[in-house]
Order: sequence, then structure tokens, then C-alpha cells
Amino acid sequence: MFLKKVDGPRAVTLPNGRTMTRADLPPVETRRWVASRKAAVVRAVRYGLLSRDSALERYGLSNEEFESWEKAVETHGEAALKATRLQNYRQP
Repeated sequence: MFLKKVDGPRAVTLPNGRTMTRADLPPVETRRWVASRKAAVVRAVRYGLLSRDSALERYGLSNEEFESWEKAVETHGEAALKATRLQNYRQP
């Protein structure tokens, strides 16, 4: 069996005991960002599956956009990534 060479680990163990692999990441051509896909990318960067720079390049994200996702998850959890919940989590 042939494994493609990748930078970094192929899988990481999350604090809840689940294993996250590169197969769990959204496709590279993703253009519609639902909360679950945003959360997967943030988790991958946070736990070392992807570097921040490679995530930004891979998905064509701006630094500001990714930082807003990270900040939302840190302060309010993954539910804050839902577009319909933005009003509830915005700072006045």
C-alpha cells in the first residue's frame, strides 16, 4: 500500500478521545462553509493536524476570517459558527 507523503501527522487524538484524520477535513474545493466544516478546520489547526498557514492556503481563507472562527469557538463554542446565530454572539 502506498501512502502519500504529507507534512505533519496523519491523525490526532482530540481531548474527547475521538481521532481526527485528514479524511475528516472538508474537501479542498469547499466554497459553502457550514458550521461543521468551519469547526473541523479550527479543530485541525488547534490540535496540530494542519498548520495555520496550510489551512489558509488549502481553503483560500483570509487570516481575518480564520481568526474570527477561532475567536467564536474560544468564546462561545462551535455553535457560534452558525450563520443564523451570529447576532446572538456579536459584541455590542
